[in-house]
Amino acid sequence: MPKRMDLPTLIEKYGSEEKCREVLEQLRWPDGVECPRCEGQTISRIQKRNQFDCDSCRYQFSVTAGTLFHDSHLPLWKWFLAIYLIGESKKGISAKQLQRTLGVSYKTAWYLGYRIRAAMEEDSPVPLKGIVELDETWIGGHKKRVKGESQRSNKKMVLGAIERGGELRLEIRTGAFRESGGSYKDFVKDHVADDAKMIVTDSDRSWGDQSDADTAHEKIDHRNDEWVRGIVHTNTVESVWSLLKRSVVGTYHQLSGEHLPAYLDEMAFRFNNRENPYLFRDTLLRMVEGETLPYAELVSENTP
Repeated sequence: MPKRMDLPTLIEKYGSEEKCREVLEQLRWPDGVECPRCEGQTISRIQKRNQFDCDSCRYQFSVTAGTLFHDSHLPLWKWFLAIYLIGESKKGISAKQLQRTLGVSYKTAWYLGYRIRAAMEEDSPVPLKGIVELDETWIGGHKKRVKGESQRSNKKMVLGAIERGGELRLEIRTGAFRESGGSYKDFVKDHVADDAKMIVTDSDRSWGDQSDADTAHEKIDHRNDEWVRGIVHTNTVESVWSLLKRSVVGTYHQLSGEHLPAYLDEMAFRFNNRENPYLFRDTLLRMVEGETLPYAELVSENTP
Protein backbone atom coordinates (compact mmCIF):
# COMPACT_ATOMS: atom_id res chain seq x y z
CA MET A 1 0.00 0.00 0.00
CA PRO A 2 1.40 3.45 -0.90
CA LYS A 3 2.30 5.90 1.84
CA ARG A 4 0.34 9.16 1.79
CA MET A 5 -2.83 8.45 -0.13
CA ASP A 6 -4.19 10.89 -2.68
CA LEU A 7 -7.45 10.70 -4.60
CA PRO A 8 -6.03 9.59 -8.00
CA THR A 9 -4.04 6.80 -6.30
CA LEU A 10 -7.11 5.72 -4.33
CA ILE A 11 -9.18 5.44 -7.50
CA GLU A 12 -6.42 3.64 -9.37
CA LYS A 13 -5.63 1.08 -6.70
CA TYR A 14 -8.98 0.52 -5.02
CA GLY A 15 -11.55 1.29 -7.67
CA SER A 16 -13.12 -2.16 -7.65
CA GLU A 17 -14.72 -4.50 -5.11
CA GLU A 18 -12.09 -7.16 -5.77
CA LYS A 19 -9.16 -4.84 -5.08
CA CYS A 20 -10.77 -3.57 -1.86
CA ARG A 21 -11.39 -7.10 -0.59
CA GLU A 22 -7.80 -8.04 -1.31
CA VAL A 23 -6.36 -5.23 0.78
CA LEU A 24 -8.81 -5.88 3.66
CA GLU A 25 -7.83 -9.55 3.62
CA GLN A 26 -4.14 -8.62 3.82
CA LEU A 27 -4.76 -6.23 6.71
CA ARG A 28 -7.02 -8.56 8.68
CA TRP A 29 -5.07 -11.78 8.15
CA PRO A 30 -1.42 -10.95 7.33
CA ASP A 31 -0.43 -14.57 8.12
CA GLY A 32 -3.26 -16.16 6.15
CA VAL A 33 -7.05 -16.33 6.46
CA GLU A 34 -8.24 -17.51 9.87
CA CYS A 35 -11.72 -18.56 10.97
CA PRO A 36 -13.17 -15.93 13.35
CA ARG A 37 -15.15 -18.63 15.17
CA CYS A 38 -12.66 -21.48 15.83
CA GLU A 39 -9.41 -19.81 14.64
CA GLY A 40 -8.88 -22.63 12.18
CA GLN A 41 -6.53 -21.93 9.30
CA THR A 42 -7.65 -24.58 6.85
CA ILE A 43 -9.93 -22.41 4.77
CA SER A 44 -11.68 -22.87 1.43
CA ARG A 45 -12.79 -20.00 -0.78
CA ILE A 46 -16.31 -19.60 -2.12
CA GLN A 47 -15.43 -17.42 -5.08
CA LYS A 48 -18.93 -16.66 -6.35
CA ARG A 49 -20.07 -15.30 -2.96
CA ASN A 50 -16.82 -13.63 -1.85
CA GLN A 51 -16.82 -15.83 1.24
CA PHE A 52 -14.66 -18.36 3.05
CA ASP A 53 -15.57 -21.76 4.42
CA CYS A 54 -13.77 -23.14 7.48
CA ASP A 55 -12.88 -26.81 6.93
CA SER A 56 -12.80 -27.36 10.70
CA CYS A 57 -16.14 -25.97 11.92
CA ARG A 58 -17.84 -25.34 8.55
CA TYR A 59 -18.45 -21.69 9.46
CA GLN A 60 -18.86 -19.49 6.41
CA PHE A 61 -17.70 -15.88 6.64
CA SER A 62 -16.46 -12.93 4.62
CA VAL A 63 -13.55 -10.54 5.11
CA THR A 64 -15.97 -7.93 6.52
CA ALA A 65 -17.76 -10.27 8.97
CA GLY A 66 -17.50 -9.08 12.57
CA THR A 67 -15.82 -5.80 11.61
CA LEU A 68 -17.09 -2.23 11.30
CA PHE A 69 -17.88 -3.04 7.66
CA HIS A 70 -20.20 -5.85 8.81
CA ASP A 71 -23.64 -6.22 7.26
CA SER A 72 -23.20 -3.28 4.90
CA HIS A 73 -24.54 -3.47 1.35
CA LEU A 74 -22.54 -0.42 0.28
CA PRO A 75 -19.79 -1.23 -2.25
CA LEU A 76 -16.40 -1.34 -0.55
CA TRP A 77 -14.92 1.22 -2.94
CA LYS A 78 -17.45 3.73 -1.61
CA TRP A 79 -16.40 2.84 1.94
CA PHE A 80 -12.78 3.44 0.97
CA LEU A 81 -13.66 6.81 -0.55
CA ALA A 82 -15.57 7.84 2.59
CA ILE A 83 -12.64 6.81 4.81
CA TYR A 84 -10.29 8.87 2.65
CA LEU A 85 -12.54 11.94 2.67
CA ILE A 86 -13.09 11.88 6.45
CA GLY A 87 -9.39 11.34 7.14
CA GLU A 88 -8.17 14.06 4.80
CA SER A 89 -10.79 16.77 5.45
CA LYS A 90 -9.19 19.06 8.01
CA LYS A 91 -12.55 20.44 9.18
CA GLY A 92 -14.43 17.18 8.65
CA ILE A 93 -17.10 16.36 6.11
CA SER A 94 -20.84 16.37 6.74
CA ALA A 95 -23.21 13.49 6.10
CA LYS A 96 -24.96 15.65 3.48
CA GLN A 97 -21.70 16.12 1.61
CA LEU A 98 -20.97 12.39 1.80
CA GLN A 99 -24.48 11.76 0.50
CA ARG A 100 -23.86 13.95 -2.54
CA THR A 101 -20.32 12.69 -3.18
CA LEU A 102 -21.10 8.97 -2.88
CA GLY A 103 -24.57 9.04 -4.41
CA VAL A 104 -26.21 7.32 -1.43
CA SER A 105 -29.10 8.10 0.91
CA TYR A 106 -28.61 10.46 3.84
CA LYS A 107 -29.18 7.58 6.29
CA THR A 108 -26.44 5.53 4.63
CA ALA A 109 -24.02 8.47 4.62
CA TRP A 110 -24.74 9.24 8.28
CA TYR A 111 -24.34 5.61 9.30
CA LEU A 112 -21.06 4.95 7.50
CA GLY A 113 -19.66 8.23 8.85
CA TYR A 114 -20.34 7.09 12.39
CA ARG A 115 -18.85 3.66 11.81
CA ILE A 116 -15.67 5.31 10.58
CA ARG A 117 -15.62 7.63 13.61
CA ALA A 118 -16.00 4.58 15.86
CA ALA A 119 -12.73 3.29 14.41
CA MET A 120 -11.05 6.58 15.34
CA GLU A 121 -11.78 6.28 19.05
CA GLU A 122 -8.63 5.91 21.15
CA ASP A 123 -9.10 3.18 23.76
CA SER A 124 -5.91 3.64 25.79
CA PRO A 125 -4.39 7.06 25.10
CA VAL A 126 -0.81 7.58 26.28
CA PRO A 127 -0.49 10.31 28.97
CA LEU A 128 0.92 13.59 27.66
CA LYS A 129 4.37 14.80 28.71
CA GLY A 130 6.60 17.80 28.13
CA ILE A 131 4.73 21.11 28.12
CA VAL A 132 0.99 20.45 28.15
CA GLU A 133 -1.59 23.15 27.47
CA LEU A 134 -5.06 22.74 28.98
CA ASP A 135 -8.24 24.65 28.28
CA GLU A 136 -12.01 24.30 28.09
CA THR A 137 -14.68 25.37 25.63
CA TRP A 138 -18.45 25.12 25.49
CA ILE A 139 -20.33 23.58 22.58
CA GLY A 140 -24.07 23.59 22.09
CA GLY A 141 -27.20 25.69 21.82
CA HIS A 142 -27.54 29.43 21.98
CA LYS A 143 -26.78 31.26 25.16
CA LYS A 144 -29.94 31.70 27.13
CA ARG A 145 -30.61 33.93 30.07
CA VAL A 146 -33.10 32.20 32.33
CA LYS A 147 -33.44 33.40 35.88
CA GLY A 148 -31.65 31.04 38.24
CA GLU A 149 -29.75 29.24 35.45
CA SER A 150 -26.33 29.68 33.93
CA GLN A 151 -26.25 31.09 30.41
CA ARG A 152 -24.26 27.94 29.52
CA SER A 153 -26.60 25.43 31.14
CA ASN A 154 -27.66 24.11 27.72
CA LYS A 155 -24.08 23.64 26.47
CA LYS A 156 -21.56 20.80 26.71
CA MET A 157 -18.23 21.45 28.36
CA VAL A 158 -15.30 20.10 26.33
CA LEU A 159 -11.87 19.90 27.94
CA GLY A 160 -8.74 19.76 25.82
CA ALA A 161 -5.12 18.91 26.49
CA ILE A 162 -2.31 19.15 23.95
CA GLU A 163 1.34 18.34 24.27
CA ARG A 164 3.40 20.89 22.39
CA GLY A 165 4.71 19.12 19.33
CA GLY A 166 2.70 16.08 20.34
CA GLU A 167 -0.81 14.74 20.60
CA LEU A 168 -4.24 16.10 21.44
CA ARG A 169 -6.87 14.82 23.87
CA LEU A 170 -10.49 15.99 23.80
CA GLU A 171 -13.24 14.90 26.13
CA ILE A 172 -16.67 15.95 27.35
CA ARG A 173 -16.82 16.34 31.10
CA THR A 174 -19.88 16.95 33.22
CA GLY A 175 -20.16 19.73 35.71
CA ALA A 176 -22.08 22.95 36.10
CA PHE A 177 -20.40 26.14 34.95
CA ARG A 178 -18.01 27.42 37.63
CA GLU A 179 -18.62 24.26 39.67
CA SER A 180 -16.49 21.96 37.55
CA GLY A 181 -13.28 21.70 39.59
CA GLY A 182 -13.65 17.95 40.03
CA SER A 183 -14.06 17.40 36.29
CA TYR A 184 -10.97 19.50 35.54
CA LYS A 185 -8.87 17.66 38.11
CA ASP A 186 -9.96 14.22 36.88
CA PHE A 187 -9.25 15.21 33.28
CA VAL A 188 -5.68 16.20 34.18
CA LYS A 189 -5.20 12.96 36.09
CA ASP A 190 -6.46 10.90 33.13
CA HIS A 191 -4.49 12.58 30.36
CA VAL A 192 -1.34 14.23 31.75
CA ALA A 193 1.65 12.18 32.88
CA ASP A 194 2.81 12.54 36.47
CA ASP A 195 6.24 13.64 35.27
CA ALA A 196 5.08 16.20 32.69
CA LYS A 197 7.46 19.15 32.63
CA MET A 198 4.85 21.90 32.75
CA ILE A 199 1.09 22.41 32.69
CA VAL A 200 -0.17 25.70 31.24
CA THR A 201 -3.74 26.91 31.74
CA ASP A 202 -5.62 30.17 31.84
CA SER A 203 -6.41 31.77 35.18
CA ASP A 204 -9.78 30.02 35.60
CA ARG A 205 -9.86 28.91 39.22
CA SER A 206 -11.49 25.61 38.22
CA TRP A 207 -8.05 24.32 37.25
CA GLY A 208 -6.88 24.69 40.81
CA ASP A 209 -3.17 24.11 41.48
CA GLN A 210 -1.79 21.24 39.39
CA SER A 211 1.86 21.70 40.37
CA ASP A 212 3.92 19.13 42.27
CA ALA A 213 7.57 18.13 42.68
CA ASP A 214 7.82 17.00 39.03
CA THR A 215 5.45 19.36 37.24
CA ALA A 216 5.20 23.15 37.25
CA HIS A 217 1.79 24.76 36.73
CA GLU A 218 1.83 28.17 35.05
CA LYS A 219 -1.24 30.30 34.42
CA ILE A 220 -1.80 32.98 31.82
CA ASP A 221 -4.18 35.80 32.77
CA HIS A 222 -6.42 36.43 29.77
CA ARG A 223 -8.74 38.64 31.82
CA ASN A 224 -5.98 41.19 32.13
CA ASP A 225 -5.01 40.92 28.45
CA GLU A 226 -2.02 38.69 29.11
CA TRP A 227 -1.62 36.27 26.19
CA VAL A 228 2.03 35.23 26.14
CA ARG A 229 4.68 35.21 28.88
CA GLY A 230 7.79 33.58 27.48
CA ILE A 231 6.87 29.92 26.91
CA VAL A 232 3.70 30.33 28.95
CA HIS A 233 0.63 30.51 26.71
CA THR A 234 -2.37 28.46 25.62
CA ASN A 235 -2.27 29.47 21.97
CA THR A 236 -1.87 25.88 20.74
CA VAL A 237 -4.97 24.50 22.40
CA GLU A 238 -6.95 27.64 21.51
CA SER A 239 -6.12 27.03 17.84
CA VAL A 240 -7.76 23.62 18.30
CA TRP A 241 -10.95 25.29 19.57
CA SER A 242 -10.89 27.60 16.56
CA LEU A 243 -10.71 24.61 14.21
CA LEU A 244 -13.41 22.74 16.14
CA LYS A 245 -15.83 25.66 16.04
CA ARG A 246 -15.20 26.27 12.34
CA SER A 247 -16.04 22.61 11.80
CA VAL A 248 -19.29 22.92 13.75
CA VAL A 249 -20.39 26.14 12.05
CA GLY A 250 -19.05 25.59 8.55
CA THR A 251 -19.22 21.81 8.08
CA TYR A 252 -21.67 20.12 10.42
CA HIS A 253 -23.82 23.22 11.14
CA GLN A 254 -25.21 21.56 14.26
CA LEU A 255 -24.23 18.66 16.52
CA SER A 256 -26.27 16.77 19.08
CA GLY A 257 -24.76 16.35 22.53
CA GLU A 258 -25.41 12.62 22.23
CA HIS A 259 -23.01 12.19 19.32
CA LEU A 260 -20.53 15.00 20.07
CA PRO A 261 -17.97 12.53 21.56
CA ALA A 262 -17.68 10.77 18.18
CA TYR A 263 -16.88 14.05 16.41
CA LEU A 264 -14.28 14.87 19.07
CA ASP A 265 -12.69 11.43 18.56
CA GLU A 266 -12.57 12.08 14.82
CA MET A 267 -10.93 15.48 15.23
CA ALA A 268 -8.35 14.23 17.75
CA PHE A 269 -7.51 11.20 15.58
CA ARG A 270 -7.04 13.34 12.48
CA PHE A 271 -4.94 15.87 14.41
CA ASN A 272 -2.77 13.20 16.03
CA ASN A 273 -2.14 11.58 12.65
CA ARG A 274 -1.49 14.80 10.75
CA GLU A 275 2.08 13.68 9.97
CA ASN A 276 1.26 9.98 9.57
CA PRO A 277 2.01 8.91 5.98
CA TYR A 278 -0.01 5.71 6.56
CA LEU A 279 -3.18 7.40 7.80
CA PHE A 280 -5.45 5.71 5.24
CA ARG A 281 -4.00 2.26 5.87
CA ASP A 282 -4.13 2.66 9.64
CA THR A 283 -7.78 3.74 9.50
CA LEU A 284 -8.63 0.69 7.38
CA LEU A 285 -6.84 -1.49 9.93
CA ARG A 286 -8.91 -0.02 12.74
CA MET A 287 -12.05 -0.70 10.70
CA VAL A 288 -11.28 -4.42 10.32
CA GLU A 289 -10.21 -4.71 13.96
CA GLY A 290 -13.26 -2.85 15.29
CA GLU A 291 -16.42 -4.52 16.48
CA THR A 292 -19.73 -4.35 14.64
CA LEU A 293 -21.85 -1.27 15.29
CA PRO A 294 -25.57 -1.86 14.54
CA TYR A 295 -27.66 1.10 13.45
CA ALA A 296 -30.12 0.50 16.30
CA GLU A 297 -27.29 0.93 18.81
CA LEU A 298 -26.25 4.23 17.26
CA VAL A 299 -29.69 5.79 17.45
CA SER A 300 -30.70 4.37 20.85
CA GLU A 301 -31.20 6.75 23.74
CA ASN A 302 -28.55 4.84 25.70
CA THR A 303 -25.73 5.51 23.23
CA PRO A 304 -22.96 7.38 25.13
